[in-house]
Order: sequence, then structure tokens, then C-alpha cells
Amino acid sequence: MEFEIKLIDEKEIWENFLERFEEKTFLQSWEWGEFNKKMGEKIWRIGIYDKFSNIVGIALVIKVLAKRGNFLLLPHGPMIIGSLKFKVLKVLFEKLKDLAKEEKVHFIRICPIFERTEENIKVFKDFGFREAPIHLHPEVTWRVDINKSDDEILSQMRKTTRYLIKRGKKLGVQIKKISPRDLNLFYGLYLETAKRHHFIPFSFDYIKNEVEVFGDNALILGGFFRGKLLASGIFIFWQKISFYHHGASSKEFSNIPASYLLQWEAILEAKRRGCQRHDLWGVAEVKKIQSLQKERFEIENKNHPWAGLTLFKMGFGGGPKFYLKTQDYPTSPFYVFNLLIERMRKKKRGF
Repeated sequence: MEFEIKLIDEKEIWENFLERFEEKTFLQSWEWGEFNKKMGEKIWRIGIYDKFSNIVGIALVIKVLAKRGNFLLLPHGPMIIGSLKFKVLKVLFEKLKDLAKEEKVHFIRICPIFERTEENIKVFKDFGFREAPIHLHPEVTWRVDINKSDDEILSQMRKTTRYLIKRGKKLGVQIKKISPRDLNLFYGLYLETAKRHHFIPFSFDYIKNEVEVFGDNALILGGFFRGKLLASGIFIFWQKISFYHHGASSKEFSNIPASYLLQWEAILEAKRRGCQRHDLWGVAEVKKIQSLQKERFEIENKNHPWAGLTLFKMGFGGGPKFYLKTQDYPTSPFYVFNLLIERMRKKKRGF
């Protein structure tokens, strides 16, 4: 046998393999597996080894229990050495199909970290996958290179964004670290934001467990004006990348740009921690506009529910990263019920 599947139970082995990749997110980190276990989910840390006992691929697999049908989820994975991609995927998919049968799930859902190319689309199609009706994790993220001087990072931002950062300082907005013991400060504002923007919030336990599992590598920041919390965010630091994972804002004092200064202070903190990239996380689909002056991006659908948030993130400079669309592999006839429910949810949410 050319490849062998083994479960990995040592954090050092898992994280050392991930160090080899430029393209990655914390959703494949050891901690994300621990977080899901803490949430009561069943997980597998799968390793694919070659005949010389070298790891050539890994995948965090989570069994998700849902009313619409249980499924196996691979968040922003698998992670595979490029030259062996097709062969390793074939071995992994066979393992996943066996696991799906054992666990009696309705489908396998993969949120690939692979670049959105015709070749990668064809690979999944050839293996029998289909594009999922919805996504669970970002398919387009907005990233900023912060391995530069502060002035260089600022110079690449939109002029309005730079102005609002300065204005926030001038008006006396204070950015403070919020202790995990005071997570309710963030969560109250988060619920207010969810209600205002019509999205389903994560539970308090979900966010609490995430912050606890990542420990010192999770940071809660708050932007205060006259003692009032106007903006807050939860940032994850992992393998020299910072991630803006959860955000919240108040409609009170809407003319005070606390969110802009909050994001700038998060970038400065990420630099202090040795991060080279700041990932602002999910955005709406964008398209490249080539002008005589420089390359720029525009939102494809100006009515998208994330249009405002996307414009905010784009203002910090940087650019998008397009991942392959979420892929489903049905393993039961009951998958059709999930398909119908998720299509209705997508339409209702305006996506």
C-alpha cells in the first residue's frame, strides 16, 4: 500500500506539519479540534503517511449533529503536500466514506483551503462531490500583509480608513483588552449586532469555549467612548497569522469610528506577537477591476448582506483570497432534505 491512514494524537506532530504551509487557517489547528471536543462533538485527527512513514496530509474531521441531518465536516482542510494532492485525496476520500458509513451520517462536507482553480474544481467533481448549497466557513477572506512598517501598512489603506483611525484617536476612543471573565461585555454587544444585521449568533458557550481553548492566543478588544462599549472583537493568533473571528458594534454614537481604531490596534498587537498576516476573515464575493493606476476590487453584489462589512474590511488594504466553494458528498438518500432546507435558508438570508 502506497499510503497509510493513522490517527494523530500528539499536538507537536500535528502543528509541526502545519508549519510547512503558507495557506492555512486556525480551523485546522490542534486547538480547534479541542474546541469542538469541548462543544461535545466527536472528532478525528487523520494523518496520511507515505511508505517512508512521512506525513503527506492531515485532516481534522468533525461529526456534526444537526436536525436536518448529521454529517462529517472538514473545516478549511485537508492540508496536503501539493505534488501528492490527487493521490492523497483519493485515499482520504475512501477513508471518509467508510467513516461516514460507520457513523451513519447523511453526507460529507468539505470546506477546502485549496485555491479556486478549474483544476481543483475538477478534482472534487471527479470524485463525486457537488457544490454545497451554503458555506459554513469563509470561501473568500480579506488579508493584509503586516510584515511592514506601521507607516507602510497605513499607506496601503483607503484614505477614508486612515482618516477614521486618526479621528477615533482624536475624539478620545480608548481601545482596551477585555478579560475573558468579562466576556458578557462582548456578548451583549454581539447579540445587539446580530439582531440589527439579521444573522444567527453563536451561543455564549460557543464563544466562551473558543476563548478558553485558545487561551493567551485569543484576545478580546473593546473600543470605549465616554465609558460606553461601541465596538468589540475577538482575535485569534496562530502560527504568525492573526484572525478577526468575531466582531460586534453599537448603533449608539454611530459617528464615532471606534471599529476602525479597534482594528488598527489589533494589527499593532498582531505585529507585537510576530504575526506577518492579518486575516479579516469572511467577505462577500469580490471581482478584480484593473485600471491604469492600480489593481482594485469591487463587491460583485452590492445588495449582499455582507456588503457593508466587506467595504469596511477592504478599507484596510490588502486583498482577497478565494478558496474552493464548499463541497458535499451525499452518503444517504436523506441528503435531499438537508439540500432543500439549506437552499431555503440561503434564500431567506439574501445570499
